[in-house]
Amino acid sequence: MATALPTLQPDPVRIDAELMQTLCDALADVVFFVKDEAGRYTHANLTLVRRLGLKRREEVIGRDVAEVFPARLAARYAQQDRRVLDGGTIENQLEVHLYPNRRPGWCLTGKRPLALPDGGRGLVGLSRDLGAPDGRDPTYERLRRVLEHMQAHYAGPLRIAALARLADLSVAQLERHFQRVFQLTPQQSLTRLRIEAAMRELCGDASIAEVGLACGFTDQSAFARQFKAMVGMAPRDYRALHRGGQWGPAR
Repeated sequence: MATALPTLQPDPVRIDAELMQTLCDALADVVFFVKDEAGRYTHANLTLVRRLGLKRREEVIGRDVAEVFPARLAARYAQQDRRVLDGGTIENQLEVHLYPNRRPGWCLTGKRPLALPDGGRGLVGLSRDLGAPDGRDPTYERLRRVLEHMQAHYAGPLRIAALARLADLSVAQLERHFQRVFQLTPQQSLTRLRIEAAMRELCGDASIAEVGLACGFTDQSAFARQFKAMVGMAPRDYRALHRGGQWGPAR
C-alpha cells in the first residue's frame, strides 16, 4: 500500500523592514512606517518624511507622533497605535491625511502588530492615497451615474438599495463593482462626500450643528464622531486649526 507523501508547506517569505522602506521610498502615493513599542518611528519612507515638511529620514526616526504632528492630530494617531500595539488591527480605514504645505488627501490606511527582532512588539503601517477610478471597467458608466447622484444629494437620506436600482444592479453587485472601480464601498463614498463638504463648511461661520445638518448628519454627536474618525480631530478643532492659518482645504 502506497504511503501518501506529506504535503510540504513553503516557508513564509519574510521581508526585512529596511528593504520595505527602500522599496516604498520610490512610491510617491504610499506612506510606510514601522514603530516600536513606545510608538517611536524606527522606519519611515521618504514619502512620509517629505509630507511632514522634513528633508531627512533622521528627522523622523526615533520620534513619536507628538513630535512630528500637531497635538490635535497626534492624539488620534497615538490612539490608533495603542490599539494596534495591544493586539488589534486596522484594515483599509478611509481617512483624511493632513500634512504641512499639502492639501488634505484621502487615503486607505492599514496597521498591524509586528514582532520586533529584540523580542518586543511594534507595529507596521501603510497608507495608500486613494487613486483615480477605473474608467475602463464595463460598469463604470452605470456607477458614475450613482456617484453623480450621491454628489448632488449627499445632504439628504440616501439608501443603498435605491442607488443599486439606479445602476440596475443588486445591492451585492453594486457593493462589489463600486469597490473595484472606486476602491471604496458606496457607503464609504457617501461618507467621504459628506466629510469633504463639512471640511469646506467649517471654514465658514455656521455653527457645528448647522454644518453637520447641512452635510447630511441628522445627529450632531454622530457627525462629530464620524468626522473625528476620518479627519483625526473634532470639527471644532479642525475649524480652529484652519482659522489658525495652519492646514485646511484653502491652502
